[in-house]
Amino acid sequence: MSGRRRLDWLGLTPEPERELPAAVAALRASSHHPPTGPAGPTEPTKPAPPAELIASEQRRLERLILRGSRRGWLRYLAEVTALVTAAASSPGQGDRVAALIAGEVVLDHHHMLIGLPGTGYARTAADRTALESAVRTLRANPRTGSSR
Repeated sequence: MSGRRRLDWLGLTPEPERELPAAVAALRASSHHPPTGPAGPTEPTKPAPPAELIASEQRRLERLILRGSRRGWLRYLAEVTALVTAAASSPGQGDRVAALIAGEVVLDHHHMLIGLPGTGYARTAADRTALESAVRTLRANPRTGSSR
């Protein structure tokens, strides 16, 4: 076996790098702060994530992509999965629109792992199941989580 690092996990899709920083920053910001007030009858107003949070997520992703490993990348995506599932299961827990975006991106990524060598696809089976349920809930009504 050569000493070269396996980089096949980097070539799956560019969406995580493009879409996750803003969505994850919004989830992190909204999970720490309650809604600031009603914007309508059923939709709370969520403050936009500060630019510093988005920049921090972008730097974190850049470090993972440039210097990280498949294991570190999957740990990060598991962290995002936890934020998404928390937002889907609790109406006041996180930005549901951001959760839907992040959930769909990570779920698509995890489905593509089947085409790569290694155990990534098997390792993410529980996360895929949790994300499928969360995305269904969030798609039913991304603003409130209610299917009514």
